[in-house]
Amino acid sequence: MNSSAVFMGVDVGTQGVRVVAMSENGVLLASAHRGFSLTPSLRQEQPPELWNQHILSSLAEISGHLKNAGMLHRVVAVSATSTSGTVIPLDSRNHPLSSAIMYSDDRSEVQAERCREAAAASRFTAYSDFHTSSGLPKVLWFVDTHPAVAPRIALWAHATDYVIGVLSGIWGISDYSSVLKTGYDLDSMRWPDFVSKDLNVPANWLPKVVAPGTVVGSLSESVASLTGLPKTAAVVAGMTDGCASQLAAGAVALGDWSTTIGTTMVIKGVTQEKIVDPGSGVYNHRHPKGYWMPGGASNTGADWVAVDYATEDLKVLSQAAERFIPTGLAAWPLLQKGERFPFVSAKARGFDAPTSSRELRFASRLEGVAYIERMAFEKITQLTHRHLQHVFTAGGGSNNLTWLRIRSSVLGVPVVKMRHTQAAAGAALLAASTTWFPDLEQAAQHMLQKELQIEPDFNLSEAYEYEYGRFVAELKRRGFTQ
Repeated sequence: MNSSAVFMGVDVGTQGVRVVAMSENGVLLASAHRGFSLTPSLRQEQPPELWNQHILSSLAEISGHLKNAGMLHRVVAVSATSTSGTVIPLDSRNHPLSSAIMYSDDRSEVQAERCREAAAASRFTAYSDFHTSSGLPKVLWFVDTHPAVAPRIALWAHATDYVIGVLSGIWGISDYSSVLKTGYDLDSMRWPDFVSKDLNVPANWLPKVVAPGTVVGSLSESVASLTGLPKTAAVVAGMTDGCASQLAAGAVALGDWSTTIGTTMVIKGVTQEKIVDPGSGVYNHRHPKGYWMPGGASNTGADWVAVDYATEDLKVLSQAAERFIPTGLAAWPLLQKGERFPFVSAKARGFDAPTSSRELRFASRLEGVAYIERMAFEKITQLTHRHLQHVFTAGGGSNNLTWLRIRSSVLGVPVVKMRHTQAAAGAALLAASTTWFPDLEQAAQHMLQKELQIEPDFNLSEAYEYEYGRFVAELKRRGFTQ
């Protein structure tokens, strides 16, 4: 508990609010969580008032813990993270004009096509792969479907912007990562002309954009009063949850890469230059230091575990599966229709090899996800001309030791897991990066704690080299790849 500085991270996710307090040496001092009763309607829209209630009560809980420990006065800064593509229209008093339109709301398909067409017509070379999960189509959808409310809009806030506004009382500020899917040009660092001229989004609706980690202000008097936190605490511009999770996982410095296996598999890294590969599903965020943070999201992940093994003791099943690796079976536990990274195929479907053993099938599926991860990193190696040295990992899939052993041996590099990999911890790291440390890399060196490192097993790696080739050939035989 010896600490001279405390940093806080607020994460407003799809299913609830999480707040953490961490010391400058990476010790988790306190955490609080408030869950939402997630109905289908809350996957489309969520009331900001619900967010406010849970943010303030969570901050108050943390404040109480810190006060009891005699550390409340040591809170230096707080930052926030939330979902990418979620947007909220605000009036001239910065009050929400509607619920937050969630990234998972798919009602803006027509508007997404308009955005893609406008970007193509203007020869926009930055992010232009707009879908219903993107923020810009949701702005157009709201204007189209609520024409009576549109004249009252003074500002559009991304989810992270909104949380920063609640904390600081300062509005109209966004960060590099939140604005990507609303069309902001991260090459020229400006809002492109097609957004206002061709899509009729008034320029004054769009926030000012700063680097993540920029000090926006300090805690508002009302938040300080309601939570007990010191009003001297700085409020620092945040990032989207995917980017914050990347930082918490350890992929902070040039050449670092991380794989987060949750419902899907998200691969992100840090590079000197953008990765440009049209049609491959790769997109590029900006690093706080000006580097690039390219990434891609596969439809392959760990959702199949929750669906097909919900009643199983996964630890026991994984230990049993360990006896069967390498299985010699080609399996791919893809539950969704189609794949988007490391290759794009609308025809892609999951498959299993015939077996009557549930342990053997489980093991072969673990291998299948590892093979997709290797395909992704082989693509990244081709595009960057740099070899992989190690992979940081996070997400529910990183808790399975058998899976970590398989993945390390398939990839042929160490797989590293940090102790605190949640997005809120990434936000706390960001809060410390410019208020206490010289930069993000220095903050990471002090605050990220390695929990374990799995090295490749030579015998497994040798066997998986052959099995991986068979898996790639099977995808080609089925017509999923060229």
